[in-house]
Amino acid sequence: MADYPLPELGGKTPLEVASTPWMDWLARRGRCGRLITIPEGMSTGSAVANLSILGYDPRIHFQGRGGLEAASMGIKLNLQDVVFRCNTICVENNKIKNHSGGHITTPEAAELMRTIDQELGSDHIKFYPGVSYRHLLVLKGEKFSANVECTPPHDVLGIPIDRVLVRANDAQSKKTAQLLNKLILDSASILEQHPVNVKRNHQGKDMANMIWPWSPGKKPVMKTLQERFGIKGAVISAVNLIKGLGVYAGFGIMQVKGATGLYNTNYEGKADACLDALEKYDLVFVHVEASDEAGHEGNVNLKIKTIEYFDYRLVGRVLGGIHEKVRIALLPDHLTPIAVRTHVADPVPFLIYDPEKRGDEVREFNESSCGKGSLGLLEGDSFIKRVLGIENQILT
Repeated sequence: MADYPLPELGGKTPLEVASTPWMDWLARRGRCGRLITIPEGMSTGSAVANLSILGYDPRIHFQGRGGLEAASMGIKLNLQDVVFRCNTICVENNKIKNHSGGHITTPEAAELMRTIDQELGSDHIKFYPGVSYRHLLVLKGEKFSANVECTPPHDVLGIPIDRVLVRANDAQSKKTAQLLNKLILDSASILEQHPVNVKRNHQGKDMANMIWPWSPGKKPVMKTLQERFGIKGAVISAVNLIKGLGVYAGFGIMQVKGATGLYNTNYEGKADACLDALEKYDLVFVHVEASDEAGHEGNVNLKIKTIEYFDYRLVGRVLGGIHEKVRIALLPDHLTPIAVRTHVADPVPFLIYDPEKRGDEVREFNESSCGKGSLGLLEGDSFIKRVLGIENQILT
């Protein structure tokens, strides 16, 4: 939800313009600062950012987002398998129009991916349908390489396809890159004529008419939070990436009916699931994707709305249901600015509310106010250690 100042908002950010009384309440009573969630030189994605938030060093533990999503989907991976996030995207005039196939529904996308697996899959090439446009491609066996350069589709909107196809990084990965590009181009003729897309086209909706594999990697190896410092955790999210990270962190996965990853997600359901989880878990990690999607769309009004929904439908509801002393942290995982419509590596604002500690002078939760907070600029595991109240403990 963090962003840059926008001329159309009088030089303010969506977070500064939005009405956020509950987040501001926490900011007035907590301590604030900024957190570097994207280490220098690393990809500006949610996997890297959320690993950082939980105190894992992404330079060690990030193996591509596909392996995390596979864990959430119950897909078993061998250590030599190469796994990719695989979007269904919308292409017009040989250019990427959007990264989401017009936010295709999960049932529609499942039909498309089943057809793709039947037409392009094999014993060594497997496609797995996920949520909305978010799917997986697994290349099974030792002959495939993860050392290929794949471009996130949300980073290259409006760019001709042939300029952003997969590239090999060494001689051993050349065949893998060639295979991936063939799958991408072959998928277009299959999906363009698929009944799901024909219907969407007649309805005036964007078609999901091409697959786009990216973020190559392998199965990660991580210690759980229980192993690291005895914390029993739970995760609440609509996004397989976050749930998969939770699996590797040893979290319980809380399912919420109506959680979509979009502005129409079930905020109240997530809040209630959080309150229920607090009865039996030490740490509850609640994730909402809506403002990120609005940023990718470049839709400033929708981004403001999603921030306000998050504030009063989720944060306010959680605060109203807590009847014991609970430490609360709140932050974006990364910026998704309206002006660029993709992720950037700038530090994010955060607050940590501890009912047993005095707050600082920050009065509102936003980018500029948190930059003046008493906790300053944090990086590495400093944030999670403060959240857990173990600032002096060395984590591994």
